[in-house]
Amino acid sequence: MPDPVNAIPSARLRGVNLGGWLVLEKWMTPSLFKGLSATDETTWCAELGREAPTRLRGHWKRFITREDFSWLAGVGINAVRIPLGHWIFGPPYPYHPAYGADPHPFVIGGIDVLDRALGWAAESGLQVVLDLHAAPGCQNAFDNGGIMGVCEWHTREEYLAHSVEVLERLAERYRSAPALHAIQLLNEPRWDLPTALLKSYYLRACEAVRKHCPPEQVAVVFHDGFRPHSEYLGFLQPPQHENVIFDVHRYQCFERADLDMDIYGHLHKAGQLRRQEGELIQRELGLPAIVGEWSLGLNLEVVSLWAEGPFNHALQQLDAFQVDAAYRAYGAAQLLALEHYHGWFFWSYRTETTPEWCFRECVERGWLPQRFR
Repeated sequence: MPDPVNAIPSARLRGVNLGGWLVLEKWMTPSLFKGLSATDETTWCAELGREAPTRLRGHWKRFITREDFSWLAGVGINAVRIPLGHWIFGPPYPYHPAYGADPHPFVIGGIDVLDRALGWAAESGLQVVLDLHAAPGCQNAFDNGGIMGVCEWHTREEYLAHSVEVLERLAERYRSAPALHAIQLLNEPRWDLPTALLKSYYLRACEAVRKHCPPEQVAVVFHDGFRPHSEYLGFLQPPQHENVIFDVHRYQCFERADLDMDIYGHLHKAGQLRRQEGELIQRELGLPAIVGEWSLGLNLEVVSLWAEGPFNHALQQLDAFQVDAAYRAYGAAQLLALEHYHGWFFWSYRTETTPEWCFRECVERGWLPQRFR
């Protein structure tokens, strides 16, 4: 049997997420949430009301710029994954009680930011994956899904239909954009959603995208939904479905066993076990796979609004020199394993207070390579 690495298309994606830009996450930009009780973009907009547009549009303008696209291209990154919310086109969109009295609390104008981003990507030679990160009703109860503590996306046809509509509108709007590489149908649907429901939605969404974006031009990406890849055996296969990519996210700071693991255990898991897993997934599914999110983060406390302690982690007892060495080793181990996939996307390009989750800072500190070509 041929080496799975050799079976991967040569145009491997080496990418970075632009998280915290068009979908807010409090841990990434705590300055935006200072003095507020909000925990996510929905409650942030609802709480600020008329003040929200000025604040958020300022954030859109400053947080990611044309220079950032140029910098990424300059270090050899060839792709960006852009998380967006279901409200990207503005109203109308389905109501949820978290909105409060205003049926349309989200700030208008995100689609103009996305237009500019596609233009900047084309100028810089970067490919773009558009990612439906926050669906109506929230698909995972995480802040990144739009409404912290709520997971109701799967309970109403209105929510499912709106998600499909947004994806079709994205496909129609950007079908001719030279930078568009793929459209991701949904980010991180929760593990306890029925697999049959997810598959049904993915088929509907894929069909909507394909109305405007043929497979020879744009890929379709679907997430594993935190369940074994074996549940998708035979799903979205050629020749009926072409240019489909399977997405998994790989962190080592959210499970108790990982929190209790020392750095040497993390290096083994990140390098050896992740490599073996990537080869197995792609061989058994018969589809290219990407790791759509990964990071150098090992401390759950700095990213979680929901998890309970204790927050012990592998670097806790190390001195400053050892921490630097550990981050370099952990980054290298992951990169060597992830090269066995069709591609990868670091989470995320920029954060305010967590350098191990900030790609630019990781590169500048020497924790990640200076060049990715």
